[in-house]
Amino acid sequence: MRLILNRTYFPDGTNGKLECEGKLICNTIELPWKNNEKRVSCIPEGKYFIRKRYSQKFKWHLEVVDVQNRSYILFHPANNALSELNGCIAPVTKLSGPGLGLMSRIAFTKLKDMVYKALDSSECVELIVES
Repeated sequence: MRLILNRTYFPDGTNGKLECEGKLICNTIELPWKNNEKRVSCIPEGKYFIRKRYSQKFKWHLEVVDVQNRSYILFHPANNALSELNGCIAPVTKLSGPGLGLMSRIAFTKLKDMVYKALDSSECVELIVES
């Protein structure tokens, strides 16, 4: 499975569209680009892989692996990048401003179910981040 995240950058946040095979899955919000600095920047554009991850805070979610100089880059619910993200990616149903979105849990569940289904059938899930 190949997911394409196409980004638009703004000073206060990064908005994106996440697609699979040309079909929109959801929108995304992230922190603004600040040279890949930990906890304040979105991750660099490039090719990554996604795996399942569990934590007490987010329960079952998704992790973007092998991000240069970064760790624990997750897909998890959030509606405000600046106050709720530390470099992670939040799926949202609707964008409401730069780095702002609505109904994140709904979008996250849709994405997670789709990716887990692929991973459960031993499919590799690739994420291409571009602008």
